[in-house]
Amino acid sequence: MNFETIIYEEDGPIGQITLNRPDDGNMFTVAMCHEIRDCINAIRRETRTQVIVITGAGDKFFCIGGRKEGMEKTSLYAGVLPTLEMYESIDRLQKPVIASVNGFAVGGGNVLHVVCDLTIAKESAVFRQVGPMMGSFDAGYGTWYLEDLVGKKRAKEMWYANPKISAKQALEIGLINRVVPDDKLKEETRKFALEVADRGPFALAAIKGAFNARHGGVSGLARVSHDLLLRAYLDTEESLELSASFAARRKPDSTKFGK
Repeated sequence: MNFETIIYEEDGPIGQITLNRPDDGNMFTVAMCHEIRDCINAIRRETRTQVIVITGAGDKFFCIGGRKEGMEKTSLYAGVLPTLEMYESIDRLQKPVIASVNGFAVGGGNVLHVVCDLTIAKESAVFRQVGPMMGSFDAGYGTWYLEDLVGKKRAKEMWYANPKISAKQALEIGLINRVVPDDKLKEETRKFALEVADRGPFALAAIKGAFNARHGGVSGLARVSHDLLLRAYLDTEESLELSASFAARRKPDSTKFGK
């Protein structure tokens, strides 16, 4: 897959998305949001990869938020940076997503790693929410998911006071999973991803669906039941017998039920 603002590469069971705007802090643009969404939606339809890594190009920035370049000046959807489509695609993806934070994760960049299933960061990484300092905010994924990770009081402090949080502090408060030396980030990210990829993909998909069902309402529950459990049911003797008997217009053999 070829893109203008991101790079997508595969390494065995690992797929990696690299935000590729290092000269501008790897900031989101409309094009980048759409490309990440489209890339992840393509990943949903293949079985080669089992875990996805998201990182930033360069060694200074993971992502420091978004830039509204070339957007209409309107309060309607056309004037809103489409970050939600990107976050939603990560939630919908039935594969674990690991954020590999290689520098500053600020604003929308902090929200991006929060939305990912797991986060590994280098020691010099910095995490921060700056929206209210700039007249902006994220009243969805950036608050709800953050509260789940660090608790309501800490989440409110991050949004109200906007402190800079080191990787060590982020680990201590549960914002991230692992901290590694700066020069070991790529190596340790790959080890982490392979560790996860070694687990059963169907089981991981079901677990991720169960976690997300809490937030997703009917959509989240539908993904657990339709995308996962129903698919498993369709291969059972019960399902096959009911389908065959219906097609043959005969009474089903109930001895195959529950098999």
